Amino acid sequence: MAVHLRILVILTGLTGICSVTTVSEVSVKAGGSISIPCLYEPQYRNNLKYLCKGYDWTSCSSAIKTDKQSSGRFSISDDKIQRIVTVTIKDLKEQDRGDYWCAVEIKKLVDERKYFYLSVTGGTPALDVDHQEIQGFIGEEIAIKCHHSNRGVIKWCRLGSSCVTEPSGSIDGTEVTIDRRVPNVFTVAMSGLRTESSGWYWCDKGGFQMPVHLTVTEKPTTTTVAATTLLTTTEPENPPTGSVDKETTTVQSEQQSDSVYLKSFIIRLSLLIFIPVVTMFIWFTLKKHKQAKAAASATATSCTESDVDVMRGSVVFNRPKGLQKTSSAESDVVR
Repeated sequence: MAVHLRILVILTGLTGICSVTTVSEVSVKAGGSISIPCLYEPQYRNNLKYLCKGYDWTSCSSAIKTDKQSSGRFSISDDKIQRIVTVTIKDLKEQDRGDYWCAVEIKKLVDERKYFYLSVTGGTPALDVDHQEIQGFIGEEIAIKCHHSNRGVIKWCRLGSSCVTEPSGSIDGTEVTIDRRVPNVFTVAMSGLRTESSGWYWCDKGGFQMPVHLTVTEKPTTTTVAATTLLTTTEPENPPTGSVDKETTTVQSEQQSDSVYLKSFIIRLSLLIFIPVVTMFIWFTLKKHKQAKAAASATATSCTESDVDVMRGSVVFNRPKGLQKTSSAESDVVR
């Protein structure tokens, strides 16, 4: 009975190796981060998944589980549609180097698992990429640069699917070209991207792998903004506070600008009206003053001539009485 039980455990363990798929060895620089994808079978969608650290499966210790998605520098996520559980380790240290297992908990039986080795170095990693997360657009091409410092066969593989060796091939209908003309770098070009091209891939050279996650979407259309912007009447019910403050500040600034412009316009218009009015007023005042002065001068001249005439008509020559008598006597003698 014991022998049959041992055989059952061994067969279950062998089945577990095939039921979970992941990389075999990754090399990462200390201080960096790494994401490891693990593909599992459809029947395990609702099972608990976890990362176990240790060379011996029977004595390894659990580092993170899907029922607790983050713990310190470790995090885990389970995409049940793609059937991929992804483990991420941040701020890698020398003590993180070692043996790990991607595992699926199977109650009352031996858990399904897959082994991989994590190498943490202070120097140049054996195989590395610029970014583990990349994005492409439907119908277009994308290029991934894989930096390496080791020897071996170059491959580009898709998790749960096939691999392409240089110089070219195809994976699930997507054309793949591998170019290694640049020293210590081989560039993978994927053309004719489709939505189905999204998923986990990895660079492979000399026994090392480096996972890369590709997301393929529709290319956004470019909209030309007209000079006059029309505001839509549909607005979010609860707009972000920062956005409201910015819009309020913008409106207040525009109102202040309009107010300053209006005041400036009124002042200029007032000056344009005031100056001619003042000029006309001064001109009329001077003209009236000149007319009054001329009238006064004419009146003074007329009054002087009249006085002279009156004085001339009013002259009476009075002689002395003695002189009058003598004149009478002389008049008689003459007679």
